[in-house]
Amino acid sequence: MTGERLLIENGRLVSPGRELFGAAVEVADGRIAAVYEMGAKRPEGVEIWDAAGRAVLPGFIDIHTHGAGGRDFCDGQGDSLREIARMKVREGVTTFFPTTLTLPEERLSRALEAAAPYMAAPEFAKAPRVHLEGPFIHPKWVGAQNPAYVRAPNLEEVLRLNRLARVGLVTLAVELEGALELVERLKEAGIAASCAHSAATWGEYQRARAAGLRHLTHFCNQMTPLHHREIGLVGAGLLDDEVMIELICDRVHLCDEMIALVFKLKALDRLMLVTDSMAASWLPDGPAELGGLPVRVVDGVVRLENGALAGSTLRYHQALRNVVEVTGIPMGQLVGITAVNQAQSLGLDGLGEIRPGFAADLVVLNSAGEPEAVFVDGRDVLPAAL
Repeated sequence: MTGERLLIENGRLVSPGRELFGAAVEVADGRIAAVYEMGAKRPEGVEIWDAAGRAVLPGFIDIHTHGAGGRDFCDGQGDSLREIARMKVREGVTTFFPTTLTLPEERLSRALEAAAPYMAAPEFAKAPRVHLEGPFIHPKWVGAQNPAYVRAPNLEEVLRLNRLARVGLVTLAVELEGALELVERLKEAGIAASCAHSAATWGEYQRARAAGLRHLTHFCNQMTPLHHREIGLVGAGLLDDEVMIELICDRVHLCDEMIALVFKLKALDRLMLVTDSMAASWLPDGPAELGGLPVRVVDGVVRLENGALAGSTLRYHQALRNVVEVTGIPMGQLVGITAVNQAQSLGLDGLGEIRPGFAADLVVLNSAGEPEAVFVDGRDVLPAAL
């Protein structure tokens, strides 16, 4: 709605650091122009959108998603990213990082090349950067990644891909030869480094942190577990107060007790909800594929033929609802884990909060925590996404 003004009225505004009832958000030229508390004088001559008392949150930011609605980012097809973005909007996601798999560089290049036009001119959710998950991972900790394409850390490969579409995040195994240098060079290039699919020890993790490592990918999954004589990457994520950690809160990748433990031990501003969704998300149970590997979805859980978890069918709004149910923490306190933490850690300026000057990326949730409106740059894109 560029050039137009809109007033989202009568909402329960939930943004980091504040919760306002009966509030209004004024949108102009795709950005938030003003926030009005209950009783404050509203502008005249603007279009009114009535939130009817429902919760209005910053649009969700999913920095780890491989696909949805039968489409995989690595399909390398021109319309795949658009279709994934359309499905993500239905989850309340307004910004996402399409995420790769461990595949040959030729296939990765095709995927990024095909995605670049949508990334430059998004119709639904925005996709400003790509998340490279692999191929620089430990061959014994591949999980659902294809071991045939695991390879050594290679900065030039990352830079070649970055020239096709902007890379914002790289997940790698930090103990591999050349990994520390890659972490350092990624930092210089403005690309965040994260660790998973890794056999790293606490000592190796510390060296990676000193080199610039900032995140842990899908925490607890495909990383060295906590042990009383070697705390590994799981222990590192709990002990290090500064590192950011991704959480797949589908209650499968992390059991309820682990979710509760993480939220008890980690500050909320260090946590980031992700879906790690794959192509079968939003589809019924049955056979599917992930990066060329056959998988099967049973009761919404995706597994390889050997039983290993293979991404998820989790929808972002469900992840938030699960955390509320498991931890008992009010949504008003949890809102940061859905957007602003990701935005601040990854330099996504102007996203993640409801305040003047920020993008008018908003999700309106009903009492069941389901999206009923999703605004991207002030446009309600949900009707077109259904």
